[in-house]
Amino acid sequence: MNVTWDDRGLAPAIVQDASTGSVLMLGWMDQEALDATERTGDVHFHSRSRGKLWRKGETSGNSLHVVSIAADCDGDALLVRAHPTGPVCHTGSATCWGDDPAPTLARTLSELASLLAERKRDLPEGSYSATLFREGVAKIAQKVGEEGLEVALAAVSETRERTISEMTDLLYMLLVLVIEMDLKPEEIAASLAEKKRISAAKAGRPASG
Repeated sequence: MNVTWDDRGLAPAIVQDASTGSVLMLGWMDQEALDATERTGDVHFHSRSRGKLWRKGETSGNSLHVVSIAADCDGDALLVRAHPTGPVCHTGSATCWGDDPAPTLARTLSELASLLAERKRDLPEGSYSATLFREGVAKIAQKVGEEGLEVALAAVSETRERTISEMTDLLYMLLVLVIEMDLKPEEIAASLAEKKRISAAKAGRPASG
């Protein structure tokens, strides 16, 4: 990646939620911060006030798990797409511009994806997610199938609340599979968009409708 650093060796880095598209914050990166971000998977910045490297969330615990980094057309600004583990702003707001206008479900899934990425990286003892990642894709796929069956059974024979519980179990397990297979949000979005296009074509209306 070719970055044109300013006379201080810095470039602005705009952080965007990889799942919702919401703009979360603006930070500053130098080559050290960029290297640390790419090496660890956690977003790092250069602190202009302290004059040193810092990892987002190192004190608050609200880290950012990087999905992609790209320079703009001039190479003098960076777009960092990431999953947040919690509120990004030091004020407690979801973004540095206030509460995140993104749908609650999208934000929750993005935060869960970030947490699962950490579990896969660190494999902490006592974590169910880490156990699944240790067992690999075949075991995770099996669990997806089991949870899908549980959803179907709950939908036809159990309560609404029980069905919702089983649905969230299935969503969780699908996200584990997404992280294990290193799938990108844009890949899933593209597949959904294609299904929407096909459905619209069959109905004889534009896909945007």
